[in-house]
Amino acid sequence: GLDMKPNERCCSFDGDADRIVYYYKDATGHFHLIDGDKIATLISIFLKELLAKVGQTLKMAVVQTAYANGSSTRYLEETLKVPVHCVKTGVKHLHHKAQEFDVGVYFEANGHGTVLFSKAAENKIRQLAKEEKDDEKREAAKVLENMIDLINQTVGDAVSDMLVIEAILALKGLTVQQWDAIYTDLPNRLLKVQVADRRVIDTTDAERRAVTPPGLQEKIDALVKKYKLSRAFVRPSGTEDVVRVYTEADTQENADALAHEVSLAVYHLADGKGAPPQP
Repeated sequence: GLDMKPNERCCSFDGDADRIVYYYKDATGHFHLIDGDKIATLISIFLKELLAKVGQTLKMAVVQTAYANGSSTRYLEETLKVPVHCVKTGVKHLHHKAQEFDVGVYFEANGHGTVLFSKAAENKIRQLAKEEKDDEKREAAKVLENMIDLINQTVGDAVSDMLVIEAILALKGLTVQQWDAIYTDLPNRLLKVQVADRRVIDTTDAERRAVTPPGLQEKIDALVKKYKLSRAFVRPSGTEDVVRVYTEADTQENADALAHEVSLAVYHLADGKGAPPQP
């Protein structure tokens, strides 16, 4: 295994290096994972500051899926005041939506993502980096230009993502702990329920609400009302006859309890196979 020293910043790529996650162990030996949501947030903070400095009306947005932690969405929308758009699961959906903005940031929670700059935004930034008379504006434009050159806009690229993250941490003088502390993830649980035919579940609102089978969404809504800061959604797997259940709540115990109750609802209303889900 990896010999991790306390508070030492580490990162890992997946096999084909299109996903990246950071992590560290704190002084008490507790493991902290910094996922795609926190990567998107760090990059968004940095970009927002630079865009404010160059004084342009370039539109920036963050694109997430329903799996993004609710704390990240809340922080981006309420604290950072950056528009957040939720799309269906899958990089193609994220990428497509991100193309609608001057600057579009997208990362799946699993660490797959990038930043897209529109051609107009790129031209404007390069022009400012070359011609802007105001020193502060020109310097900010140059940093943005470097970011455009460093990030791989074609596809999730863990190496270029890492270089961007390392540059941001260095320029902002942030430790991995300070980055991690920007917001606290809501406890969550992901389960799967075996069903006879996954096609009985149809969803809408970027997979956040179930349209069929009848009564399932109403049941989920009633269960969610029982717990603080909670949400839940179900979606059919793309590859096997299982339904994925995702829940969040104020405590891990509540997230787990909600996940179990939603799983039972799926089992009973969507023709579950095998033994009923156990807590």
